[in-house]
Amino acid sequence: MAKKQFKAESKRLLELMINSIYTHKEIFVRELISNASDALDKIYYKTLTDDSLTFSKEDYFIKVTADKQNRILTISDTGIGMSKEELDDNLGVIAKSGSLAFKKEHEIQDGYDIIGQFGVGFYSAFMVSDTVTVISKALGADEAYKWESRGIDGYNIVPWEKETSGTDIILKIKENTEEENYDDFLEEYTLRTIIKKYSDFIRYPIKMDITTRKRKEGTEDEYETVSEEQTVNSMVPIWKKNKSELTAQDYENFYTEKRYGFDKPLKYIHISTDGAVSYNAILYIPEKTPYDFYTKDYEKGLELYSSGVLIMNKSADLLPDYFSFVKGMVDSEDLSLNISREILQHNRQLNLIAKNIKSKIQKELESLLKNDREKYETFYYSFGKQLKYGIYSEFGANKDVLQSLLLFHSSAEKKLVTLDEYISRMPEEQKYIYYAAGESIDRIEKLPQTEVIRDKGYEILYFTDDVDEFAVKMLFAYKEKEFRSVSAKDLGIDTEETDTPQETAKELFAKMRAILSDRVKDVRASKRLKNHPVCLSNEGELSIEMEKILSTMPNNPNLKAEKVLEININHNVFNALENAFENDKEKFALYTELIYNQALLIEGLPISDPLEFTNNICKIM
Repeated sequence: MAKKQFKAESKRLLELMINSIYTHKEIFVRELISNASDALDKIYYKTLTDDSLTFSKEDYFIKVTADKQNRILTISDTGIGMSKEELDDNLGVIAKSGSLAFKKEHEIQDGYDIIGQFGVGFYSAFMVSDTVTVISKALGADEAYKWESRGIDGYNIVPWEKETSGTDIILKIKENTEEENYDDFLEEYTLRTIIKKYSDFIRYPIKMDITTRKRKEGTEDEYETVSEEQTVNSMVPIWKKNKSELTAQDYENFYTEKRYGFDKPLKYIHISTDGAVSYNAILYIPEKTPYDFYTKDYEKGLELYSSGVLIMNKSADLLPDYFSFVKGMVDSEDLSLNISREILQHNRQLNLIAKNIKSKIQKELESLLKNDREKYETFYYSFGKQLKYGIYSEFGANKDVLQSLLLFHSSAEKKLVTLDEYISRMPEEQKYIYYAAGESIDRIEKLPQTEVIRDKGYEILYFTDDVDEFAVKMLFAYKEKEFRSVSAKDLGIDTEETDTPQETAKELFAKMRAILSDRVKDVRASKRLKNHPVCLSNEGELSIEMEKILSTMPNNPNLKAEKVLEININHNVFNALENAFENDKEKFALYTELIYNQALLIEGLPISDPLEFTNNICKIM
């Protein structure tokens, strides 16, 4: 029979896998056992919907067998098995999810789901194997099939003999090299250690033939070596164990086993609650942002179990959107096993659990901020934007939960600070919490609008995320201190009367406003500029920075900030404007256009006609 070929993209990915995507090759054991557990889960699901099937844990298990002499490692399960078509479909295309296909085929939308995905993980076997053979018989099928591959050259599928349903994965382990000792993966002790490390909480027995020395019957000092089948994993779910029994490594292994992320969790929360509703939960705060976190494809939610049985892979109702980065699981005996997704949304017990979980996460983050600032800042760089989105959404309804968790870069401290820290340093006469928004810290520090606030010795918060200013608009104030942009009309800072322009200057500004027409709402003498000649400020709720952000959105609402052109009347540029206003109207119009475009450039706003701008500069030269 001619070999079938992997698809081109699968072949490239397989090459990467063979050359070790994983730093630790032992990962292949975890991946194959997790897939075997999935196959057993599928059997269990079928027993819930098919009265002709029964489920007994004695009948369903995973077996790991090592044949050192022939360099063969076999991982078998008594699960649902695969047909010829499923072998071709699931194993012929890398990253094809057999579990996902099972879910769709059986229209599992009413709460049930499958733990893992039969995808890239299977191909980790090629890191340690010259040949991978899969012998499988689907539940209820008359015939079994063998899938075999030596790697990127392709694979064969042929009819085979197998008495019972399930799957045997047979690996021909590679010979040792100078860099790698592949013999380890045939050693009983090594295999047991790997299984305990990664798969101890798999809820089906993982069996091995374990060699032990026993005293011969009827003797006192004679021993013999015997091999006995033993279950090497505890099968007790980690969330059912006492916290005192568990180590940080246990929690990290569970995080990895459940494929919650490819990073290490920054923090874990183990909850055991009895009361109005009883439940156990293990929650994780990841260290790094998932690649799709800030996209529409990201799916939030916690795994939901009823008495240890998975009923929903991602229960979105357990997490508010602003804590959607949290991973983990919840198990409650108060939830019905056959509960539907629609009923769950209105389930009183689930709502109580969700409320409790929200409070636990909030308190854990507050504790992290207070007691381990460095770790909290690591979290904040990854997920701080999500907290700010949480404040902005729902018209600020969640601000009381989130506002104390916010961090912003400080002009005074040159690092991230909390709002409490900012307020604690405010002079008595300072009225507002001042902020400046821009693309970067470096750009904000150069903004002319910050001059007068710096001169007063007031601290400025730097907003560099798109959502920052929108979020504080929803906050409005923190502990009775109102937020105020450095570009706002009223800074609440008293200025000297010498800054007030004369009557002729008022005529000059009126003429500039007429030249600029509807591009600005007003032209006025600045009370905020000290050394710079010009800047833009804004009136109304929409700031210039918010206008820039809104203009980049797909459905651009074309909203414009009410811009005010401010002139420093103590600068030489104003003297030139006055001279041109009195003696050369054409030059005055030219200066007005140039100054306005300079103000746009300072703000990072586009100039409507760059060619005209450069020609105007040339005219002056």
